Amino acid sequence: MKLVDALLGGRRGRRLLLEFALESESILLGEDAENPLNTGMYYASYQADPDRGQGVAFFGPGAEAARNTMVTADEVASLLAAVALVPATEGTLRRALFRSVDSARYWQQPDGHDVIAGSEPVRKLLVRVAEHLAGSADAARWMRPASTADQWSVEGESHAGAAPSWPAGEAASAVLASWRTEVENAERRAMPDRFADPSANFSGEWWSMPPAKLRHSTGAFTDGSPVGLWCVEDGFGWDRAETRRLSVLPSARILEITDAQAWAELCREYPLDVTAQKRHDWYRTTGRIGRWTMPDFSQAARDHDGVHLTVAAYLALAGEAIAIDEDSASVIAGWNPDETYWFTDDARHYDAPEAWECADANSGDAAWLRVASIS
Repeated sequence: MKLVDALLGGRRGRRLLLEFALESESILLGEDAENPLNTGMYYASYQADPDRGQGVAFFGPGAEAARNTMVTADEVASLLAAVALVPATEGTLRRALFRSVDSARYWQQPDGHDVIAGSEPVRKLLVRVAEHLAGSADAARWMRPASTADQWSVEGESHAGAAPSWPAGEAASAVLASWRTEVENAERRAMPDRFADPSANFSGEWWSMPPAKLRHSTGAFTDGSPVGLWCVEDGFGWDRAETRRLSVLPSARILEITDAQAWAELCREYPLDVTAQKRHDWYRTTGRIGRWTMPDFSQAARDHDGVHLTVAAYLALAGEAIAIDEDSASVIAGWNPDETYWFTDDARHYDAPEAWECADANSGDAAWLRVASIS
């Protein structure tokens, strides 16, 4: 899979491209000046959002006029065509990636920005942005496999007065066995309790990554900040965190998720039927009706020491319906970009944690800064 295809092929990739264009406009014109693309997206996104008038609404003076201001996808495409693009540096790419990941949601329909970014006229104009980013050495790193020499775990905290805490290490085999039992029990409970109609008002555990109790880690950006600090789906609004280097044997057998075929093969080789418990959430986010499968990571652990989702694969696949066979499909959800989950107890933390604080947490301008090492 080429990087351009990954950026254009999935909703998270298209959202990243749109966010990069919006960032370019803001940098070149200035935040205090009129930003036509940003303004157009403001109105077009509202009209396209399936939650319009409820979760997404205008209030206060001028709200009625705003609600009635119509901006079409064709008009957004024209505004996008007029935007000059700034250089694709690690900083501009990271902010676009962060904003795309932060806006992911798989328990309901795509939001207005995702809808507009996925519309035909806007997708055509995003090709220019994708080709611009694909020429960047920093973006090219999104295709790389996991490096056993550069893995970092993150523990975050958003409540004042409580420091991040590192959980006691539980054997990976025990975590995986318990997880499989929980998934199987959830499926048995859902079969009689939930309607087969996928549009029925049910929701549950919409994610499909390995169990969170496993050690998991990401690589780092060139400034040393772990990817896992910045890129968290359905984030908790962390304003501080601790990071620790994870020591991994160079010989670790890491299964790389690089494209849809890799995920589909993982599901086919280690299938786990989750139709009853996932069908309602995954129908809402994909519009697909049918059987749903996810990987049985407890079985995959027999043959692999870890599984890694590249940034490019995340951008292409997260939230999309991935065909497994003629009857079944799957969704990658809740799994952060560049994240590796470890099935082996040989992945261990040795170094002391480092403290980080986030400026402008809970905003699109959040920025993580290293504070100090913790003894």
